[in-house]
Amino acid sequence: MNTDSTWFAVLVIILSSFLAIALLLTIVLIVKVIQITKSVKHIIEQAEAVADRAEHISEFFEKTATPVALVKLFSNISDTIQKKAKKK
Repeated sequence: MNTDSTWFAVLVIILSSFLAIALLLTIVLIVKVIQITKSVKHIIEQAEAVADRAEHISEFFEKTATPVALVKLFSNISDTIQKKAKKK
């Protein structure tokens, strides 16, 4: 066997090994990226749900703020009138 062909065979084996390792690492990396992407998607969906709930709560308080303020105003007026009536 010729020395050139021996070196060529060794070089082919080394390069094939590195290519196989690179291919396996790439596959593992792609699988991990897909898993991370799914986790991020799930987190984003939960964050959107929380934001929607917060928006609904703020709308509720916005709608009820005026009636509550009016009830409190009338309550204060009623308390003031009752206090003045008791003083007399």
